[in-house]
Amino acid sequence: MAEFIANTALLAFAFLMLIAAWTDAAKFTIPNWIPALMIALWLLAAPFLGLGWGGAGLSLATLAGVLALGLALWAPGWLGGGDVKLIAAGALWFGWPDVFTFILFAAAAGGVLALVLIALRRVAPALPVSAETITNSALAPGAPAPYAVAIAAGALLALPQSALFAALAG
Repeated sequence: MAEFIANTALLAFAFLMLIAAWTDAAKFTIPNWIPALMIALWLLAAPFLGLGWGGAGLSLATLAGVLALGLALWAPGWLGGGDVKLIAAGALWFGWPDVFTFILFAAAAGGVLALVLIALRRVAPALPVSAETITNSALAPGAPAPYAVAIAAGALLALPQSALFAALAG
């Protein structure tokens, strides 16, 4: 039963990352309920994730540290508030030290996202879609990058390499 709960929670975490990416790409916003639900799921699943008290404490400390760093990046406008909350919720799931792999993959995916957006914005005027469609999308010049796409990609790429995943798989 414990294994089922842990695996279901991990699957729900991945699914919530995908929902965050979708909503950010579609509406340039990450609803607060997504990172809140990620945190609530972790709290409910933590006893079944094989973390122990020390591992759970490190995960909570990782959440706090990433949230503090994220807020420092949010204050000057370098990151959106929803992105900060999503990264912090993801950091809780990865814990210490796997959070570094998660953030590294998210940053690399962010670079790829930026390059793709630059290329697509150059060809967007030639696409067979209305100007209004482009104006209301990430393809519009000056539109924000839906960074939850990169955060979700980083999470999904880092997950199979994480200690949490290895513990549940083995």
